[in-house]
Amino acid sequence: MKIKALDIKAGDRIVAYCKNKMQICKVKQIIDPGQTNITFSVFTTEYYRGCSVSCVVRFHFDALVELVS
Repeated sequence: MKIKALDIKAGDRIVAYCKNKMQICKVKQIIDPGQTNITFSVFTTEYYRGCSVSCVVRFHFDALVELVS
């Protein structure tokens, strides 16, 4: 299901380009809900030394993002 980036909340699982590949990410927090872009801190499904890998992804505020149920 696709939803607008502006409607994504912490805890949602989305498909995003992170660490040089498209993968399922869990939204950790909304860092910057700007007027044209929205920035999220996310965890990937990968693990490094026992910890979830995190990265930052940015979308245009009205972009459609794939939500994983």
